[in-house]
Amino acid sequence: MTASPFRFDNTYARELQGFYAPAQPASVPAPSLLFFNQALALELGLDPQVLNGPEGAAIFAGNQVPEGAEPLAQAYAGHQFGGFSPQLGDGRALLLGEITDPSGRHRDLMLKGSGRTPFSRGGDGKAAVGPMLREVLMGEAMHALGIPTTRALAVAGTGEAVYRERRLPGAVLTRVAASHLRVGTFEFFAARGDVNRVRQLADYAIARHDPDLAGTPDRYLALLRRVAQRQAALIALWMNVGFIHGVMNTDNMTISGETIDYGPCAFMEAYDPRAVFSSIDQGGRYAYGNQPLIARWNLARLAETLLPLIAEGEGQEAAANAVSRATEVIDAFPGWYTTALLDGQRAKLGLQGGDGDDALDRALAEDWLALLHEHRVDFTLGWRRLADAAGGDDAPLRSLFPHPEAPDAWLARWRSRLEGEGEQALDGMERAERMRRVNPVVIPRNHRVEEALAAASDQADLVPFQRLLSAIRRPYDETPDHAEYTEPARAEVTACYQTFCGT
Repeated sequence: MTASPFRFDNTYARELQGFYAPAQPASVPAPSLLFFNQALALELGLDPQVLNGPEGAAIFAGNQVPEGAEPLAQAYAGHQFGGFSPQLGDGRALLLGEITDPSGRHRDLMLKGSGRTPFSRGGDGKAAVGPMLREVLMGEAMHALGIPTTRALAVAGTGEAVYRERRLPGAVLTRVAASHLRVGTFEFFAARGDVNRVRQLADYAIARHDPDLAGTPDRYLALLRRVAQRQAALIALWMNVGFIHGVMNTDNMTISGETIDYGPCAFMEAYDPRAVFSSIDQGGRYAYGNQPLIARWNLARLAETLLPLIAEGEGQEAAANAVSRATEVIDAFPGWYTTALLDGQRAKLGLQGGDGDDALDRALAEDWLALLHEHRVDFTLGWRRLADAAGGDDAPLRSLFPHPEAPDAWLARWRSRLEGEGEQALDGMERAERMRRVNPVVIPRNHRVEEALAAASDQADLVPFQRLLSAIRRPYDETPDHAEYTEPARAEVTACYQTFCGT
């Protein structure tokens, strides 16, 4: 042990004994810091001068376990591509513990790629540089876009090789999360018929994320409702930036409503609801357009675990009543999602407030997306150049279409809708500026991500990674130094692009 630069208060280890397996990170030969998130460190109340150096490298690589940490591998199950695995768990990750940030919030501090655990299922428990830096890029991009997400505090090189399709340099990621409670955590104990453990976990989740519900009647139904509402808002945000998670298994859906596990994820370029990039998603289960449906399906699995707690008594009538009440929550999800989606779309379209006709505004947004789809227009640039059109310059938008006149009819409808705002209507330049604040111009485009990761992994050159990271942290700024990161890949590159889970 070494003196801890962290303030640990490990409620998971203390209050949920039997929900994890204690374990220790593997020692590595040559720890070195490849990435350190100074802004996040300051947010957490940590001292960057202590951590951004050899001591931090030793901690973040797993060679030194700081005082107060209680490393453990969490137990969870999960539906993976629709099939249930009753035991998964942290096979290459360790929760070091929870730290308390300056505002008093508990934040999980987890190592990923730190070696074998009791849940490794034959794997080596290690991780490679490329996938760990991918998680940095994706998490920081999502954070900059205002989307709830886990974040990387550090990536440490290990000085040893890991073997996948080929020999790769090893690395360990340090991830920060509101918690690592998953739908699959509930499934683990529900599958074993352990209602008491499910209740214990639900009470812990309430205390951690929804403390106002503690001790209230129907708190377990209310917990389900809160999780569903958080997920509805999250998926709507994903959809409005063209993000595809790629592996929306129940063990990758958090109770907190944060995006977690950036494996075979990607940002869509040419708009296509059927877009799939994950090499393991052969059937397109987790395609872009399916994400709201899968979120609801996952929430139904959570509801099933909570049914014994929702039931107000014993017997068939109580059980049937619990099913009915939980079903009402699951059936409410599409409404919460479509409301959140439309709110975001209105802002992206430059509409003020929510006092328009929902059906008409929804049709306007859907027809815009259909236009992008028909003409294979880049999703991000299509929205961004619409802001230029709001400011009176249609040329950048029209240049995205193979036929410049293609958007004419839709633009006429859109402008008519804008004019219909009456006294709320903004002048064109003000509207354009507001639209640019919600329509990014820089996303982590897939070819740029791959270039940066290949340079880091194959040449130990972190400069492309650092330049890309700088750009995606300012997604709404259109500047000459970031121009190369705004351009889509060639169509032939996008057509064959695949992402991999990195395990």
